[in-house]
Amino acid sequence: MAGVVPAGCGPAPGRHCRAGPRSCAPLSLPVAEHSRAAGLTGLPPTPAGISPTASARSPSSAPAGSPNQAGEVDMRLAGPLRIVALVVTVGLTWIVVSILLGGPGSGFPRIQQLFTSPENPGTAEPRARKYKCGLPQPCPEEHLAFRMVSGAANVIGPKICLEDKMLMSSVQDNVGRGLNVALVNGVSGELIEARAFDMWAGDVNDLLKFIRPLHEGTLVFVASYDDPATKMNEETRKLFSDLGSRNVKDLAFRDSWVFVGAKGVQNKSPFEQHVKNSKHTNKYEGWPEALEMEGCIPRRTTAR
Repeated sequence: MAGVVPAGCGPAPGRHCRAGPRSCAPLSLPVAEHSRAAGLTGLPPTPAGISPTASARSPSSAPAGSPNQAGEVDMRLAGPLRIVALVVTVGLTWIVVSILLGGPGSGFPRIQQLFTSPENPGTAEPRARKYKCGLPQPCPEEHLAFRMVSGAANVIGPKICLEDKMLMSSVQDNVGRGLNVALVNGVSGELIEARAFDMWAGDVNDLLKFIRPLHEGTLVFVASYDDPATKMNEETRKLFSDLGSRNVKDLAFRDSWVFVGAKGVQNKSPFEQHVKNSKHTNKYEGWPEALEMEGCIPRRTTAR
């Protein structure tokens, strides 16, 4: 049959295979005649330089220069397909981000939950609000908020805070070993004077001169540091007892003590704490634990 290459005959240039028992003859037709002969087989004309065998194997191939309809269709579809793929990608990305962020207006709780350990949750409840001097609740009207801490051993000094004002502290540089005493106007809440008295190597008469002339209604804040009692005598204990102290009579070497009293009180003060120095119960070597006390003190109506 015309156009069929017998098996065993290669498409060597210049040779044409004829019908017969595996015989090959040199190609004698010119290129133009060759093209016409190839066209008789029903195949598209083969350009010069391309063997008829190759053309026979690709009958559906378009000649050079002719329009490729399949390619044009592919090119026309490529643009819309890319747009569709882009829209789908953006949509999926938005969905994933919305899920991770927990939806509109919810911040980043889900991402925080993914990357935060249970011991330190990112969605922990906010800290409780603190009021004057760090109190957990506000004081009633006509009351003064206070917080005080005794010294810790002989290392950390005491603190006395009143109405959010630090009256005595190491930062204020007005505390020292012994008794730290702040005198406050019981009506206005204003600080009158604050001093530290060394009860180990100091003179107790300095303390007596400080508290003897107190006026009626004066508030007295006392915080111990290191040793509050070695130099304390009977007159000193009585004066503090008259201010409302219950424990001053038992105060001893290196005890911890915090106390709020007032000149002219009728009863013992509810604002007092005391811890004995004991080697069996001491928190620090040679000293008991530091004491912390806070509360609300009624303002005095008058002061003299």
